[in-house]
Amino acid sequence: MSSFLQAADDELTIFERSRPGRRAFVAPPLEVPERPLDELIPATLRRAQAPRLPEVSEPEIVRHYNRLSKRNFDLDTGFYPLGSCTMKHNPKLHERVAALPGHARLHPLQEVDGAQGALELMWRLSQALGEIAGLPHVSLQPAAGSHGELAGVLVSRAYHEDRGEFARRKVLIPDAAHGTNPATVAMAGCEVVKVGTDASGNVDLDDLRAKASEEVVCLMLTNPSTLGLFEPGIEEIERIVHGVGATLYYDGANLNAIMGISRPGDMGFDIVHFNLHKSFTQPHGGGGPGAGPIAVGEALEPYLPRPQVVRRPAAGGAGNGAAGAAADWFYDLDYERPKSIGRLRGFQGNYGVFVRSYAYIRSLGAAGLREVSEVAVLNANYLLARLRQEGVLELLPTAYERICMHEFVLSGAPMKRELGIRTLDLAKRLLDHGVHPPTVYFPLIVDEALLVEPTETETRETLDRFAEVVAAVLREAREDPEIARSAPHTTPVRRLDEAAAARRPVVRQAI
Repeated sequence: MSSFLQAADDELTIFERSRPGRRAFVAPPLEVPERPLDELIPATLRRAQAPRLPEVSEPEIVRHYNRLSKRNFDLDTGFYPLGSCTMKHNPKLHERVAALPGHARLHPLQEVDGAQGALELMWRLSQALGEIAGLPHVSLQPAAGSHGELAGVLVSRAYHEDRGEFARRKVLIPDAAHGTNPATVAMAGCEVVKVGTDASGNVDLDDLRAKASEEVVCLMLTNPSTLGLFEPGIEEIERIVHGVGATLYYDGANLNAIMGISRPGDMGFDIVHFNLHKSFTQPHGGGGPGAGPIAVGEALEPYLPRPQVVRRPAAGGAGNGAAGAAADWFYDLDYERPKSIGRLRGFQGNYGVFVRSYAYIRSLGAAGLREVSEVAVLNANYLLARLRQEGVLELLPTAYERICMHEFVLSGAPMKRELGIRTLDLAKRLLDHGVHPPTVYFPLIVDEALLVEPTETETRETLDRFAEVVAAVLREAREDPEIARSAPHTTPVRRLDEAAAARRPVVRQAI
């Protein structure tokens, strides 16, 4: 009976716990003179009646949200090999740095004279990202990877239109690209042109040549690709794209595989977007906001969003280059950018993300960033070898039989055919073993796809256990496939009707 009552109590919403008169906090008396309400808030902006808020005690609030937090699977709970998303560990030190009062309490409308420290951090972060990308000019404004994509395409369009090339409206996208790429192209007012993948998993160069023309704005590409493979023909791709006057755009989602080893700018890319919430350890998704800065070369610099953070010699300061004292420089916001695509968002971006990412880059240095990528690639290839050793690849073969980079794609088609379970069933059953599933059904060109990215922050023991769990689920499915088909069995919420949830979501709160 007691466990039943506990379960029932856990299901109560914060509104259902409400009782008149209960309070978690009572504000102290005002120590400033009271003013008439009309002077503070115009009547047109005031509520006609008080909001219907829950009345609960502080222990009830704490327990309610603590219970909710324990229902979620997160990176601090267990292994999270979500392919393409780079769900690496977020160092806790960075949270402490971002929470320092000078960072956390800085108002976005603070005058530049009183925000010199923040502006210097942003300027130095831009310099570091430019060096990592091999492209010197950086805008921190975009608030997410997809936002960075939009900025990149708009900058490309502005560049072409400034040259009188208004007919360019096509954007080339590989068929294995991230799903945000075609959405970005549509938002930028352009037309998607799909480029095929060859039998080895590379961009089909013949198809690219056939579709490259003077109507093309840019090619959107990530290297390594979403298939987890490095493009050996990247130099030829660059020649084809630049040969028709288009720009080459680098989707930075997979930058974690090449940081400190290879630079997109050196491959011939003109624009790079970064996912600071992937490669540079800002908590991902529900853990916090993202950031998608872009870096560009000299030709595209005039079109970057405004304002740009700039550094100028301070009045009376020596301005002794990067080695000069901080007092020698004044950091400012440059609005005088007549060719700019304009603002992409309010203020300058998600500043807390910048603090965490800058702390990560400075703590690792160039050698550390290179080691990050080396271990990420090593971990992915080790895990693939362990899956092969466990016999998993007989039912979940690799989409392309090549050495992978930081991630790899398996196909669940043989598993579906021989065991009668789908990739989704396998993913749901992994939850019962305390493992978050990899990305499923993506890339779209792989039948029953499973995209696995272990990242560099996981131990060998964790990777071994993942391989053993996948093998155990497959053995179990040979005996009783219904177990996987009806999974998960131990999570707070069982399997949902995902199609109905997407088309008819219930987004109300009982009051």
